[in-house]
Amino acid sequence: MSVLRWSECTRGELSAALPEEALVVLPIGATEQHGPHLATGTDALLATEIVDRAVPVARARARAERALVIAPTLSYGASDHHLPFGGTLSLSVETLLSVLVDIGRSVAAGGGRRLVIVNGHGGNQGVCHAAGSAISTRYAVAVAHLDYWSVLPPEPPTAPGHAGVFETSLVLGVRPDLVRDRHPRENLPSGPKVANAGVHSAAVWDDIDGYTDDPAQATAVDGKARLDLLVSEMALRLVECARQL
Repeated sequence: MSVLRWSECTRGELSAALPEEALVVLPIGATEQHGPHLATGTDALLATEIVDRAVPVARARARAERALVIAPTLSYGASDHHLPFGGTLSLSVETLLSVLVDIGRSVAAGGGRRLVIVNGHGGNQGVCHAAGSAISTRYAVAVAHLDYWSVLPPEPPTAPGHAGVFETSLVLGVRPDLVRDRHPRENLPSGPKVANAGVHSAAVWDDIDGYTDDPAQATAVDGKARLDLLVSEMALRLVECARQL
């Protein structure tokens, strides 16, 4: 099983690989504010890093002779709820859904029949799910959607949060130069909690100044360890997708 990068291949190379049960892996993130201390490209950075590291591991573990194709990262997501803080480039939910469905359509037009979307932004979750359903129905492409943090064992309620200790530790482990000064946070409002319900509220984001929990507790050591586990677990999921989709 070989590893190809879509953007580095010729049309002939992709035309040969895609119909032979290749698995296309699409990282998607966002470009949005991550508090006063993290770079706006955090979600795209982490999704890309995990895919770039997990795909070769999956190749080494899998026995099937088929290609894994890494598609270029989609660095824009559904981030309208972050627009009031500045530093955010967002697609509307409707536009992002159309973009993902069009990417799936393009994969199918090139002969591809299997797609995995690896998501790095919470605001994209519902859209990725809907896009997968639409792509599979319209274009006969089998689609799996994985939020990268979901492959880990259950963590505290703050994980993954937004620009808190979870994400900050990962960025410290990958690109520490993208982490600015952090200040301890105390008595952070937790917002409304309704059992079994997702609550969306602009007031909650404003109340916590656009980032959750306490990034001052993050360390590069924890970030590297968590990243290694993420890569290992993601590779296992990709192997299963290669075998079952």
